[in-house]
Amino acid sequence: MNAVTPPQQPPSGPAPATTPPRTTQDARDAQDAPGTQGTREDQGHEHEHEAGYRGPATLEFGGEERAVDVELRGTFQPVDGRYHWYGRVIGAPELVALLGGKRTAALVRTPQGEARGELSDPDPWDRYRVTGTSTPPFRVPGPNDPPAVT
Repeated sequence: MNAVTPPQQPPSGPAPATTPPRTTQDARDAQDAPGTQGTREDQGHEHEHEAGYRGPATLEFGGEERAVDVELRGTFQPVDGRYHWYGRVIGAPELVALLGGKRTAALVRTPQGEARGELSDPDPWDRYRVTGTSTPPFRVPGPNDPPAVT
């Protein structure tokens, strides 16, 4: 003879509390909460490994040479084994007039070095984006350098 299981009765009383799924914002709030372990600052994000340069530079492109100010930074990418540097040319509206918002190859020269890169897509404040791969036009601290004084 087959045993028949009686139908389940719904439990009486209040429904059990359910925890809503965590959102990305909840995770950020938990990381930012005082006294929590593993905050973003402790997790070694790539911005801690970025080297950079801010100051005067010279751009050479299409037979032209322009003195500008730049803000550059970069990081080593283990996926392709190359150093990627990037940034903006600060406050150079004459570049937009000269290049018409078009991409162009350029030599970027700073007091610390020079490198070939590309000028592209000016933002609404007429700051051209500059990018390059391999040796950057600024000094990158090495593992044998003394620690930075703060």
